[in-house]
Amino acid sequence: MLELLPVLLPALLVAGSCVYCLMSILAARRFRAAKPGPATSGPATSGPAAIRQPISVLKPLHGLDEGLEANLRSFFGQRYLCGDGRPAFEILCAARSAEDPALAMVDRLRAEFPEVPCQVIATGEPPYANAKVFSLETMSQRAAHPLLVMADSDVRVDAGFLHVVNQEFQDPRLGVASCVYRAVPGPSPWSFLEAMHMNTEFLGGVLTARMLEGVRFALGPTIAARREAIAAVGGFAYLQEFLAEDFVLGNRAAELGLGVILSSAIIEHRIGAQSFRANLGHRLRWARSTRRSRPAGYVGEIFLRPLALALVLVAVAPASWPVLLPVLALRLWQAEEMRSTVRARFGWREWAAIPAQDLLSFLLWIGGFFGNRIHWRGRRYRLLRDGRFQLEAGSAQERHSA
Repeated sequence: MLELLPVLLPALLVAGSCVYCLMSILAARRFRAAKPGPATSGPATSGPAAIRQPISVLKPLHGLDEGLEANLRSFFGQRYLCGDGRPAFEILCAARSAEDPALAMVDRLRAEFPEVPCQVIATGEPPYANAKVFSLETMSQRAAHPLLVMADSDVRVDAGFLHVVNQEFQDPRLGVASCVYRAVPGPSPWSFLEAMHMNTEFLGGVLTARMLEGVRFALGPTIAARREAIAAVGGFAYLQEFLAEDFVLGNRAAELGLGVILSSAIIEHRIGAQSFRANLGHRLRWARSTRRSRPAGYVGEIFLRPLALALVLVAVAPASWPVLLPVLALRLWQAEEMRSTVRARFGWREWAAIPAQDLLSFLLWIGGFFGNRIHWRGRRYRLLRDGRFQLEAGSAQERHSA
């Protein structure tokens, strides 16, 4: 029996991964079939009778991301208006320095959209390890409204986005909503592979988790939350201790019995064109953060990678090579379901890249088990066992690209 173990173990992992693929296909279809509605069972107000809640949009900025102007314009151009035609939302934009070129771009958009209330804030150097959370806290203190939409600088939305958020937050039990996203790469081949990872593999895991245990997390690029929900989990001062503050916000809110959902709004996550080194560092940082935030779930991610597992099986048992074709077919079917969910456009290049992306993702997943140090926004940090992280001494003066 022991001599069969090297073959039996990868064979069982391949079988389990195939079961996962089928589950993720079902999860994607259930998500697409679900109608926008409440966080839990029960009626929710919608349609013309829905109350138009004022919304504060918080935009943390740091330099000129690729496509930043179009990303910001998509928020300034929201068709979310009061009865008298005035915008029912405000936008707050923050960067560390008033000299940040992103704020100059915001000023140009303010001139283009003078009817949209907008504040520009220079926060100074963050006292928190998580600079993004400090920026969000600073903006929230000056925001006028109790419903906050926190959207990264690399996010682009359609003109009805805030209307969907408002419809979903008609349910008073809903505390936190985050958005699944369609990843759009820049010209870099590495960002292209990362977009394939997000649009197929990562999305499958998110939707499967939603189906099996409900939404007990939030996704960082865009999160809508009530002020009282953020206060209930400990406020921004608590969230700043974690690198994966998005996951912690959603997880703590769910533990407290607050409604947490994946919004029906699909957003665009514009990745940009990173070099191989920068993209590798970014993805390893993500993997290590996930491992610290939810260690059991990270180990379970092995089932997200059927092609890589099938290749491992063939490597230890070459006679099992016929398994590759059905596993590939199942993986492509799963990828098509994910593509349909976020309405991504796939051509021959995308389909051909799936095996390469899956192998790269498998190697990065293995790499995520090693190392507790990361670089992010020019600073060096150490990850702790419980998902918190600390700024390492002397790193604030470094200027590394993460």
